[in-house]
Amino acid sequence: MKKFLIVVSVSIALFFTACTQETQNKIGRTLQNWTGTDGVLDIYMGEKLVKRFIKIDKLSTAEATQGSSPRTYRYGYGYLDKNFNFKVDNGERKIYFEISDYATPYIFYDNPGVK
Repeated sequence: MKKFLIVVSVSIALFFTACTQETQNKIGRTLQNWTGTDGVLDIYMGEKLVKRFIKIDKLSTAEATQGSSPRTYRYGYGYLDKNFNFKVDNGERKIYFEISDYATPYIFYDNPGVK
């Protein structure tokens, strides 16, 4: 049993060192998505907060359907927090959203109220 664990550990280590940095990042995001997160996305117009999405598990960059270049927007799923209280209240439902990398001033962060 001990030899088996050593072989498995060495195999996993070799697998990760053989992967490119992008592949390692994708694996890390997959593990993060699997374990879950509680992200918050604040969208601003000037200095004013105009939208907040909560309980976001990931904010993804869209990829081109042909070619390998990323598109200029990000997308995800989250609850629209209408009253900006970091809680899902009645009437606040999970929705899909997209934001422009160039035209949308936003901040994406982990929910400070969650411990």
